[in-house]
Amino acid sequence: MLSESRISEIIRLLKEQYPVPYCALEYDKDYELLFSARLSAQCTDARVNTITPVLFSRYPTLDAIAGAELADIEKIIYSCGFFRSKARDIVAAAAMLISDFGGRVPDNMDDLLRLPGVGRKTANLLLGDIYHLPAVVVDTHCIRLANRIGLVETKDPYKIEVLLRELLPPEESSDFCHRLVLHGREVCPAGRPACHSCCIAGFCDTGRGAVL
Repeated sequence: MLSESRISEIIRLLKEQYPVPYCALEYDKDYELLFSARLSAQCTDARVNTITPVLFSRYPTLDAIAGAELADIEKIIYSCGFFRSKARDIVAAAAMLISDFGGRVPDNMDDLLRLPGVGRKTANLLLGDIYHLPAVVVDTHCIRLANRIGLVETKDPYKIEVLLRELLPPEESSDFCHRLVLHGREVCPAGRPACHSCCIAGFCDTGRGAVL
């Protein structure tokens, strides 16, 4: 496990490289991020961002989404994959937001996990990006990079979330995870990491071997 000083240095270097961390999913309303995150499962954010403008213009309110015909939602989101289960979850979650939460996205983990199609990754994304609470979003980039740079030694998402909550300053955790996603996409993909362009290569066995 890395020391506190080394973790602080990784945070600093990633901040310099990505001064404005952000979620690639585009949204205007809080619940739109919830539904965009559901659509992003096994699908690229870029693809989701081409689908959601159509979805949210056709169904501009929660009431409209909750009352939509599943077949109509399925047609709109077909290209993002798993369209039947995603459509079912979106319509059911819209109805639950209205019936149980007064039309608001919940601000706590327990209530978020009650929503159809919401797991811990999505719940943490919502808590961090909507409510600016400490959050650890464990996606494929986070799993890969956290292991490569020695923050964790497990591929289990829940264990990684727990470990990163212990290691990271709470106020840095959400932005840190966004920066890992940006770094994973731009510099450190699964197949051919660009170690010579990596700002944190010195903390990674693969990176150190490549730059020596």
